[in-house]
Amino acid sequence: MKKLLFGFRLDHWLVAICMATMVGIAFINILSRYIFHFSLAATEEITINLFVWMTVIGIAIAFERGGHMGMVTFFNMFPKALKKVSIVIYSLLAAALFLVLDYFMIQAIYDEITLFQARSASLDIPVWIYYLGLPVFSVFIFRGIYKDAMTKLTGQEKE
Repeated sequence: MKKLLFGFRLDHWLVAICMATMVGIAFINILSRYIFHFSLAATEEITINLFVWMTVIGIAIAFERGGHMGMVTFFNMFPKALKKVSIVIYSLLAAALFLVLDYFMIQAIYDEITLFQARSASLDIPVWIYYLGLPVFSVFIFRGIYKDAMTKLTGQEKE
C-alpha cells in the first residue's frame, strides 16, 4: 500500500490512533478515580474494543513483515520448488482462515442488526459496531498475507 499521510501508511496510523486513544482514556479514568473518586464506566468498553481492533491490524502488519512464528526446521531443508509450494499453501490457508472468520463475523453482525439488536452496557450503542473491526480491517490482513507471500516467492526477504 502506498504511503498515505505524512509518509506513514493507514494501518500504522490506525494502530497509533487506537493506542493513543486507549492511553488517553486510561489516563483520564485514573485521574477521575483519584481526584473525583468516580470511575468512568465506558473506559473499559472502549479500551477492550480498541485493543481488539489494534490486534487485528497488528496481525496484518506482522503478516506483511513475515513476523509470525513458524516452524522452519523442515522448511529450511526443502528444495526451492517445495518451499515455493508450501509458501503458496500456507498463504492460501491463512487467507481461508480469515475468510471463515469474516464470514462468521458478518453473520454475527447481521444477527445483531436484525434479531438481537443488543446495545453496549455503558455507551448504549449497537454492539455490532464493535464487530465491524474484523471484516473491515481484514483488508489489511489479506494485503499482508499477499505481500509476505510475494516477498518470499520472489526471494526478496532478509535472511
